[in-house]
Amino acid sequence: MLKPITLNRYVFHSLRKLLSTWVRPTVENNSTEALGLKPGKPVVYVMHQRSLTDLLVLESACIKAGLPRPYHAIDANHPEKKSHFFLSQHEGLILQRERPEPPELLENLVSQVESQQDDIQLVPVTILWGRSPEKEQSAFKLLFDWNFSLGGRFRKFLATLLHGRQTMVYFSPALSLQEIVGDSDNVSRSVRKVNRILRVHFRQKKASVLGPDLSHRRQLVNTLIGTPKIKKAIAAEAAAQEITLVEAESKARKYANEIASDFSMPAIRFLDILLTWFWNKLYSGVKVSHVEPLKKLAQTHTVVYVPCHRSHIDYLLLSYVLFYEGLPPPHIAAGINLNMPVVGTILRKCGAFFMRRTFRGNPLYSTVFHEYMYTLTSKGFATEYFIEGGRSRTGRTLTPKTGMLSITVRSYLRDNRKPLAFVPVYIGYEKLLEMASYLGELRGEAKKKESPFDIVRTLAALRNEFGKAWITFGEAIDLNSFLDQQAPHWRDSSLPEEKPEWLIKATGNLGDLIASKINSAAVINPVNLVATALLSSPRHALGEEELIRQLDAYTRLLSMVPYSDKTTMTELDARSMVHYVEKLQLVTRQTDALGDIISMDEKTAISMTYYRNNVLHMFAIPSLISCFFVNHADIAGKDLLRICRILYPYLKAELYLQWTEEEIEAVVQQWLDCMVDEGLITCTEDNGERYYHQPDPASSEYIMLNVMSRAIMQTLERFYMVISLLLRNGSGNIEAEALEHQSGVLAQRLSIIHGLNAPEFFDKALFRSFITQLQLHGVLNITQTNKLVFDDNVQKVANQAHMLLTTEIRHSIDQTSRHGVSNSSETVASQG
Repeated sequence: MLKPITLNRYVFHSLRKLLSTWVRPTVENNSTEALGLKPGKPVVYVMHQRSLTDLLVLESACIKAGLPRPYHAIDANHPEKKSHFFLSQHEGLILQRERPEPPELLENLVSQVESQQDDIQLVPVTILWGRSPEKEQSAFKLLFDWNFSLGGRFRKFLATLLHGRQTMVYFSPALSLQEIVGDSDNVSRSVRKVNRILRVHFRQKKASVLGPDLSHRRQLVNTLIGTPKIKKAIAAEAAAQEITLVEAESKARKYANEIASDFSMPAIRFLDILLTWFWNKLYSGVKVSHVEPLKKLAQTHTVVYVPCHRSHIDYLLLSYVLFYEGLPPPHIAAGINLNMPVVGTILRKCGAFFMRRTFRGNPLYSTVFHEYMYTLTSKGFATEYFIEGGRSRTGRTLTPKTGMLSITVRSYLRDNRKPLAFVPVYIGYEKLLEMASYLGELRGEAKKKESPFDIVRTLAALRNEFGKAWITFGEAIDLNSFLDQQAPHWRDSSLPEEKPEWLIKATGNLGDLIASKINSAAVINPVNLVATALLSSPRHALGEEELIRQLDAYTRLLSMVPYSDKTTMTELDARSMVHYVEKLQLVTRQTDALGDIISMDEKTAISMTYYRNNVLHMFAIPSLISCFFVNHADIAGKDLLRICRILYPYLKAELYLQWTEEEIEAVVQQWLDCMVDEGLITCTEDNGERYYHQPDPASSEYIMLNVMSRAIMQTLERFYMVISLLLRNGSGNIEAEALEHQSGVLAQRLSIIHGLNAPEFFDKALFRSFITQLQLHGVLNITQTNKLVFDDNVQKVANQAHMLLTTEIRHSIDQTSRHGVSNSSETVASQG
């Protein structure tokens, strides 16, 4: 192959046109703005390895994007030079070897910058053919992949032939050669500095896209079995079970094979084609937000993706999006229940590793799994797991399970040379595939076991409209910074492989932080906005114009006081939202002489609570404020803030709100000011004291407040039920489990009396969480006999909740708890 600089221009451009008929690369950052190019300054492209094919692809990409061309001269001062150089020089005809010698053009450019103080803009360009992670000892890989240093021209020809349609071109932001060189007057030292910076850049870029080197699965299992910790566990297993070391090792090997993924790039490409068809059939689009910061993070950190869990297809959707965004698909922790025939093999090939629901009573399995996770994190593999443990059946973010977090942190304590970051991911759907099964489970039906035939049922569902899917990447959590706050001396641990005392509390706090950051990245789409408005109306129906006004108010308020800078909101206007949700067959339209009515039937209303719950946390504070003015004509600002401060910790714990208890008063005040500006409430001052007043009860503003208050009303009702039952039973007379049961029975009865179509209203887990928070805040204590004891603080909490509930609801709770508590207690006693 002749060097590009000696090629006739006609031959070069003929080859470029010929190559472009086969190679169709995906290109990123190919604009002047994305590269940060300064006008008037020369541009020189830098590629890692010498390759005519890469240069031809780069030339085509620059022509299409309108960028300076690499095969043209730099400027009038360098008529004989081309605007590119290769960082690595090669020698050898067939099997080429890299020669670590700085290119001549780089030395000339550095000399020019140092002598003339005239800046040059260096644009690193990474071209990856096939994006296949390296597999050690893989002959196929060595022959057909060109992304690494070993190989030659024949292998590059085959890589172009095989991977031409799976080629990625990455333009990195321009580097100022003048800034890198600085005040140095030593050309050779400056060249070495520039060379080193560029090599580090290419190494980090390759790892961020391809992932670390990937060993063959069989070799990985052999390596795991040979580690000191697993050898020790094998010996312990042999002694405990009275079996031979060979038998114990065979068990360990079986566990390792059961767990380990078998990542295969051909399988990823096959699934890419299949999923592209599937998403286009199922959804009208997949919307992705805030991915650019993630791409920068992936170059410096080991990334652990921690998404919310709404559907079985969460696994596939996130990996698909990451692959298309030029990031390596993660290794995904999947429940052993998904290791089914055919399906399990496909998932394993696409990066899934399987774990049992519990490790209890099986120390050998636990050790093998811990070592496997340590191998992934220490080698820098991106991983993914769902901290909620299972899919949310109610649409709420579930209480985090800290098992995998603990394993990850302990792995990091053993080897923290490369920083690690958790990336919360919000995954939302406008219409869920599994909704029918979720509703059945909420009605008490047994959870159906996963089966390969689920694929057939999924394909049958493709006839329906499912709207859009949304993925938002939240604010990353740097583990170093987090541990510095939680355990300042964590680096000083003499035995990092052991479980430190602070770990349980730290991982609990980490789980809560991840859950709140997932909620901060939530998407406000047309379905959950319409669901929030209609479910807050008495019969789940509103006139179309009234619904439109309500939706307009929601979007206006949420725009004025956005929940977070990671929140994404639909761009549709209110009328378009109504038509969009109607098209998804989630609402119905009736017409009479006064106009159209938009409504939901009872079954649909229950499913719509799921979509409302996706964004319920965003309405928590304005809804809480609205409750004051539905039930009271006016209230002093200091009293309103005080009550919000008392109730906020319980709302925060249930809805995973993002603000600290110290920040909440400022947030409430911000919402008060916004609601005053919108005319929903009024404000007066008397002797420097602010007083807030409800609008005219006959006004549209009062109706708006009434509707908005109902978003959080059921949460407050649950709080009041628990407090009422506590007071009814008396201090020291009831256990937490019995109180939880009584609360669920009471809620179920009230849901029938008041027609509440929200299955989570009587979810015992929510009552359990509230009782736990009362204990954490010192309102409740547990005696040695497991009885709940309390003082007058319980009555104070009851008084605050009392102010926010309607007279009808308060009376109903008080009456039902007074007459129903004994029966509930007897039920618990009989069950015990």
